[in-house]
Amino acid sequence: MKKILLLLVFVSVCTGSFAQQFDYDKIAPHPRLLLPKGEEESIKQTMAAYSPLATVHQRIMQHCNEILTEQPVERIKEGKRLLAVSRIALKRIFYLSYAYRMAGDEKFAHRAEVEMLAVSRFEDWNPTHFLDVGEMVMALAIGYDWLYDYLRPETRRLVCEAIVEKGFDAAKNTRNAWFYTARNNWNSVCNSGLTYGALALFEEIPEVSKGIIEKCMETNPKAMVGYGPDGGYPEGFGYWGYGTSFQVMLIAALESALGTDNGLSQAPGFMESARFMQFMTAPGGDCFCFSDSPVEAECNMMMFWFAAKAKDLSLLWIERQYLNRPDMAFAEDRLLPSLMVFCSQLDMKNIRRPAKNFWFNRGDTPVFIYRSGWDSQKDTYLGVKGGSPSTSHAHMDAGSFIFERDGVRWAMDLGMQSYITLESKGVDLWNMSQSGQRWDVFRLSNKAHSTLTINGERHLVKSYAPITRTFQTKKQKGAEVDLSSVFANSVDKAVRTVTLDKKENLEVIDRIETGNKEATVSWIMVSPAEAKIVGQNRIELTKDGRQMLLVADADTNVEMKIWSNVPPHEYDFQNPGTIRVGFETTIPANRAMQLSVQLIPLK
Repeated sequence: MKKILLLLVFVSVCTGSFAQQFDYDKIAPHPRLLLPKGEEESIKQTMAAYSPLATVHQRIMQHCNEILTEQPVERIKEGKRLLAVSRIALKRIFYLSYAYRMAGDEKFAHRAEVEMLAVSRFEDWNPTHFLDVGEMVMALAIGYDWLYDYLRPETRRLVCEAIVEKGFDAAKNTRNAWFYTARNNWNSVCNSGLTYGALALFEEIPEVSKGIIEKCMETNPKAMVGYGPDGGYPEGFGYWGYGTSFQVMLIAALESALGTDNGLSQAPGFMESARFMQFMTAPGGDCFCFSDSPVEAECNMMMFWFAAKAKDLSLLWIERQYLNRPDMAFAEDRLLPSLMVFCSQLDMKNIRRPAKNFWFNRGDTPVFIYRSGWDSQKDTYLGVKGGSPSTSHAHMDAGSFIFERDGVRWAMDLGMQSYITLESKGVDLWNMSQSGQRWDVFRLSNKAHSTLTINGERHLVKSYAPITRTFQTKKQKGAEVDLSSVFANSVDKAVRTVTLDKKENLEVIDRIETGNKEATVSWIMVSPAEAKIVGQNRIELTKDGRQMLLVADADTNVEMKIWSNVPPHEYDFQNPGTIRVGFETTIPANRAMQLSVQLIPLK
């Protein structure tokens, strides 16, 4: 309750005017965004002391050399988005500007200028999908600021006019600029991009820039509410990588240009969200991929900012392992130069192991995570989630779980499907009503997650499944999720408990109370294992030379099932190498019943 009150106080304070708290007269000189003049030397010293960073630097420089021979980006939309073009522009301009500042070679600055002029001449930056605008403004702002002394006056004029016309003026259209009222990644990305533009152009248009910055400070706290009360990010791993990356970029730019972020980083749960993100990466290398998230984990460069801000290098325990892999993918890699900036003040040789093995957050998407250790891919991992399908980018997956043991992910999530693959085939993906086509997409439906389906029906969109208890002892690790509102049209009560015993064997117990009608329950676990029914109430799972026995127990007859993951629609992604296992049973009306499933290792 105390954290919730703090959250409400934060929002209340942040809806006031921030104008008086910024001393605009003391705005830093160019370059003022992220990396002040002369700080290049700190990056070079850090690279010399820690060779994996030198590898990252070379990765950036190599890409810059490749860009030199490529044509500038063109205004080519993909479906309703120009976002791919904006992201290429941001990556090119940011990388090239970094290369010029680090190496001093004008060929990089010249090529960045060519790119900046090309996008400045676009007719617009697709304001109907404002993420495209936000990322494009950030691209030009970084180039304008970091290359200020190099750019010709005519280039600066054209870039300034483009940012004002295609960025700031476009944001005056409230239909397109709905992000100002959003509580999700759109708010962070778009506000960040526009504020970068305002900070870069401050001397040229001070009053306009102040207005953009103050509008950001008025509206951006809405996005920060999602981190509360204790650090869980509602949209999951993938969108933490997106939304939080731009949130950090915003905060870091305000601090470098104006000396303060006016308390944004102190929003309840924001700093704690870095620990949430650390726990979201499982020992096997994949993430707890609920909601619209890819399965494979990536290095998140913003973790280095959090580690520096919190003065807690244990946050980099997993990220350090990523840096030692030359082929490692970086989340939002167009922002990769920021990693070099954030690392320049860190002692990368003094990273220690995290102290805790449990994570639990409340908020819009409550999550429980346990991992038995931090050193081995064979460590045990259990993730359990509650929440609601109505949350931004959510699936119908309340009550689902991820389970890894002995290097095998036995219970999995299929992950997201690319939006363009669905939108290009006419799928109404963003209709999140109960009857919306979004829930026909196989990977988004409750039938394709490790949870319950009752009477073959969808989970209720306007439901919320809280985690009501957690178990954090050696004898019992796990969480209890109240799914009653999820199935309010079908049963009176449904409570799921997912735990590991002292031997780290998994048990899932579902307590269901029916009303005046019977309920047919489908118990489903998604798995990459091979499976066969080996007896009454038993399924044998085999994966990577290991075996696990799934045993069901109930007071009613159960029919064991192995379902194919071949999807029902031509627009669905295929799901090779995966199946669903479990059972179906019917619970009579006006009955309270317990369904129990155990996963027992076979020697």
